[in-house]
Amino acid sequence: MSCYLTPDTFGEAELTEKRSRFIGRVWPVESEEEARARIEETRKKHYDARHNCWCYLLREGVSQQRYSDDGEPQGTAGQPMLNVFQSGGLTDLCCVVTRYFGGVLLGAGGLVRAYSAAAKLALDAAGVRQMARWQSVLIPTGYSIYERIRRLLEEYEAVVEDADFGADILITALVREDRAAALHRALTELSAGTVSAEIAGTCFRGVKIR
Repeated sequence: MSCYLTPDTFGEAELTEKRSRFIGRVWPVESEEEARARIEETRKKHYDARHNCWCYLLREGVSQQRYSDDGEPQGTAGQPMLNVFQSGGLTDLCCVVTRYFGGVLLGAGGLVRAYSAAAKLALDAAGVRQMARWQSVLIPTGYSIYERIRRLLEEYEAVVEDADFGADILITALVREDRAAALHRALTELSAGTVSAEIAGTCFRGVKIR
């Protein structure tokens, strides 16, 4: 897979549902060993919790995805957590949701919603990184066309790293390599040939996109 999404960093979030505390944590990981280590460290930290439910997804290896309900009714915790990340197209991650029971039963539907929400909140806290081959481009432009160029970059999901506002504007942006040629053509068309992007280099790296 030449392009994929993964959590940008560690993320943690908490919610309360009918007095039960749900603490969601998500990490970017590169191996099953790393995922298992995150699960175990959470279990040790929250040894007094009723449940430490978990899931992980990996691009490579024999066990590409695993999950556990850790004592909750089957299908109410680990799989719904996994679905949050699968529906978002993410991989190379581990998520653990810790539950401190508040004395009120939530039912199967309530558990699914709570564990899914805790996983989603943790991902929101972590942010999302896109791993891909990127082309770094320098785009010199005047002020009159700047807003249109900025919207064009958004359309092609380019990431603006810097904009130097002087007599003219110099935009430094990253565009995915598979979209670069189309962006160059669109810039030429938008500016009637007055603006062209200079390629500063290419690299494979992670770029935070949200």
